Amino acid sequence: MPSHHLPLLLAAYQYKFGRDVEAMAQHLIDDITVGWDELGTDLLDDVPPTLVAALTGGEHWPSRTLDHLITPDGSPPVRMTVTDTTAGELGMQWGYILHPQGIEVISMAHTGTGPLVAWDTNPSTPFSDHPAHWPAITTRRTPTTRPPRPAAGAAPTGPRTAARR
Repeated sequence: MPSHHLPLLLAAYQYKFGRDVEAMAQHLIDDITVGWDELGTDLLDDVPPTLVAALTGGEHWPSRTLDHLITPDGSPPVRMTVTDTTAGELGMQWGYILHPQGIEVISMAHTGTGPLVAWDTNPSTPFSDHPAHWPAITTRRTPTTRPPRPAAGAAPTGPRTAARR
């Protein structure tokens, strides 16, 4: 849900990854084998303790990948890809796509593009799980010259790397 994932991803971008979207994409997308089961507070390494406490209520939990899956035929699990067709089958409700200017948030209940939350948005901003409640902090995505990087989540267009909490 955006109310959970957006603050975590914004804080990780601003602190852990030093505002480097490529480093963040490498960690969240390229360095995993299958997909994410849960994004944890380890993404908040290097975030000021007061912000960590505000975002987590003092709780700590690790990120978990889906690398431990066992397939019915015993073959190694493969990277999850999410498309318009498979998003529902996989139980995906939200998609997060990393763009140079921010995170596009897509509700799987709707098609097309979602609102873009700028990277410099304060992570302690209260986010609703309904995009219509975000007008002061978002813009609509504008086309980029290079393909966007999918982040921890599913997207409704084309193959995407998936993650769920």
